[in-house]
Amino acid sequence: MTTRYKINEIFETIQGEGAFTGQPSIFIRLQGCPVGCSWCDTKHTWVINLDDKVSAETMFNKANETAQWASMTVAEIIALFSEQGFKAKHVVITGGEPAMVDLKPLCEALEEEGYSCQLETSGTFEIKVSDKCWVTVSPKVNMKGGYEILSSAMCRANEIKHPVATEQHVDDLKALLTQHDVWQKQVYLQPISQKQRATELAIRTCIENNWRLSIQVHKYIGIE
Repeated sequence: MTTRYKINEIFETIQGEGAFTGQPSIFIRLQGCPVGCSWCDTKHTWVINLDDKVSAETMFNKANETAQWASMTVAEIIALFSEQGFKAKHVVITGGEPAMVDLKPLCEALEEEGYSCQLETSGTFEIKVSDKCWVTVSPKVNMKGGYEILSSAMCRANEIKHPVATEQHVDDLKALLTQHDVWQKQVYLQPISQKQRATELAIRTCIENNWRLSIQVHKYIGIE
């Protein structure tokens, strides 16, 4: 059976977070997420409603952020890249929560076409990607959805990118690193909503722990 993905949007931009900051990238945003992060800036991707299903053309050309999504095969996704003349060769698969579905067919097909792949996930679902896919786990602790961070996700992560606004967020991260024995992983702290207090906390904590700062560059320069 042909694998199909529920796509909320596809666009070309600059990656503004983590290890690939500054990298020209094609973003594939999947629909659906039960995690329930209070500060989420893509809440329109949470619910999969059949009434919101549209054609791939309508999905791609929508002017505003909406819950509309299109069902697309791997071949259709790659064809859209070509049709739109995208130049970037790095693909970021995000959501929503993309790890809710098996992404291995998508990653492997993209890699065969010369793309590199990156997954952005909350770490609350089993990660099914290609061996070469770069995995960014942004662990969401004690969220409304009640999902636990999986040990398998923390161990698979190439980088751990943690949103912070309070000391509790830092304590939660340190507890996770200890619980899953992944202190050797590269850690990025990302101030929530770019607020000054959160940014100052992130800077201080990065220096104290030899972690790195991720400041969502795309939001500062005003791109998607």
